[in-house]
Amino acid sequence: MFVLPPPPPRYSVPIAYAAGAANGMAVPIIETNNIIRHPEGGCPLQVGEGTYELVDDLHLATPPPHPSEAPVTNPNPLATVPNPPTSGVKVSLVIAGSSQSPPNLYRPGSLTSDLRSIRENEKEGGGPRSDSGSEPWSNISAPAFGESNPALMIAPVKDGLKRRKPKNNIVKSSSSFVSRVITHESSTKRLADRKPEGLFAFANINRAFQWLDLSSQNKEEPLAKILFTKAHMLCHDVNELTKSASHLDVIMGSSAGDIIWYEPISAKYARINKNGAVNNSPVSHISWVPGSENLFLAAHSNGQVVVYDKEKEDALFTPEAEESGGASSSKALQILKSVNSKNQKTNPVAVWKVSNQRINQFAVSPDNRHLAMVLEDGTLRVLDYHKEEITDVFPSYYGGMLCVCWSPDGKYMVTGGQDDLVSIWSLAERKIIARCQGHHSWVSAVAFDPWRCDERNYRFGSVGDDCRLLLWDFNVGMLHRPKALQTNGRHRNSVTAGIHQLSRHRTDSLSNRKRSDSDRTEKPKDSDEEEVLDHPVEPRKLTALLPPIMSKIVGSDPICWLGFQEDSIFTSSLEGHIRTWTRPRENVTNESHANLSLTVSGSGSGGAGESNL
Repeated sequence: MFVLPPPPPRYSVPIAYAAGAANGMAVPIIETNNIIRHPEGGCPLQVGEGTYELVDDLHLATPPPHPSEAPVTNPNPLATVPNPPTSGVKVSLVIAGSSQSPPNLYRPGSLTSDLRSIRENEKEGGGPRSDSGSEPWSNISAPAFGESNPALMIAPVKDGLKRRKPKNNIVKSSSSFVSRVITHESSTKRLADRKPEGLFAFANINRAFQWLDLSSQNKEEPLAKILFTKAHMLCHDVNELTKSASHLDVIMGSSAGDIIWYEPISAKYARINKNGAVNNSPVSHISWVPGSENLFLAAHSNGQVVVYDKEKEDALFTPEAEESGGASSSKALQILKSVNSKNQKTNPVAVWKVSNQRINQFAVSPDNRHLAMVLEDGTLRVLDYHKEEITDVFPSYYGGMLCVCWSPDGKYMVTGGQDDLVSIWSLAERKIIARCQGHHSWVSAVAFDPWRCDERNYRFGSVGDDCRLLLWDFNVGMLHRPKALQTNGRHRNSVTAGIHQLSRHRTDSLSNRKRSDSDRTEKPKDSDEEEVLDHPVEPRKLTALLPPIMSKIVGSDPICWLGFQEDSIFTSSLEGHIRTWTRPRENVTNESHANLSLTVSGSGSGGAGESNL
């Protein structure tokens, strides 16, 4: 039988991931240095509030594979090249000194985060309400994670005292896990001379991890670069609680499952989950527990979420209990070790089995109570991680989900994935409220712009494998307009205006494919299943469609990360391009939010400002 080879990619294949060489990939003979360009008049982003100007294009050097690095088997049976062991360049931005933090729109008492109260209200026939005034539920502020377990209590660190640091010097390390550490010759002087409000960046590319000073005149010269031997760093996070001008706590998750706790200023590190003692599958996403100095969450590719303590030793993990919670395996959370366990002398602190498939990303809600997780099986799962309970399971329209984020007030979740759609979900209403069409390929990252959000109007961005950056505005009142308004003469100011002009072959063909709930059968309702609501796919005709206010091709390789700062927008790409756009000079005004409906409705399919670099 003759089998057709897979079609060529839509983008240029990075030289580091092409066929050939030691691990099946062609690589440069020598490692090059970072290169920075300052484009003049190239790739501006035209939005209603003004023009975002591209000022920097920092191209990170891609290191060659280590000679001992084995090729990664590609699970695609039609693939002709090995599967890259990296997930693209991910970036963490941090201001170590005292500076304004992103606007905090979360207000205790205004967020319907207690889903048990929501259920009680729904049983009484009230139904969930949103955004329109007083709400029948009061928010209960989340306690510190694990505070009810005395075995997890640690001695607090008073302000002014030195933070706890790892014990091992990474520069002088003899570990086979670390290949080489390159430190800038004048890094001490650069750190002493820089302003406290300057912006640091941490970035992973291939098997390298770089520490950059984006406030420096020589921002292309990293303060430190770490090269690993048999692992690629796939994700990382910086602890916002412990950061200062003299201390930073960074955690990195690798393709080997090992986790590195790194303090860059002192060049110290510790290795956690060494050789996969707790979990030997790759770490797909990692994040510090908000408000905790020691605890962090790691999502592994085998569908487990593990809570680690950066200062505890590892021990071979044996599940303490397996609880299905009275639901089927597709919906249940198996608690292999509870945070309330008395055995907390070693890692892990807690282990939760979410699925048998990969957890691509998770995000902690602003009230520090919920985890929104997106999985390769095409579901968004909401977990109350203090109670160790899954409350909701939402399906994608088609394919796996790849990215997720929360609105600054915690009322909405935004996801993107393999259906080329960006979806907006309401936590209070427990449903999808809009699908956003505009991408031509998989959506790889989504993020809210907190400096352009208020109590009712929201701005967020998305990037994807189609090399595009899209910006979106939505107003809650507009998304909840009656559907009858779409067919009369007043539909001009609705976000659904121009929907029929928005057509794309790939997205329209979704209706002909197998939807993620097509093999689902009706099950009798049971009172025990109230703990987990498995929501069906919302029909397209019943869901509001939202067009972008801006769409732009910003490079020739897939974009894999997006971040917002008070004065800039950042993106990073698969080949290592970190691009920076400065915001328009004028300040954000209430007038721009007042004109939101006209901006969105006027964009339609042709008003998205789409052009090439």
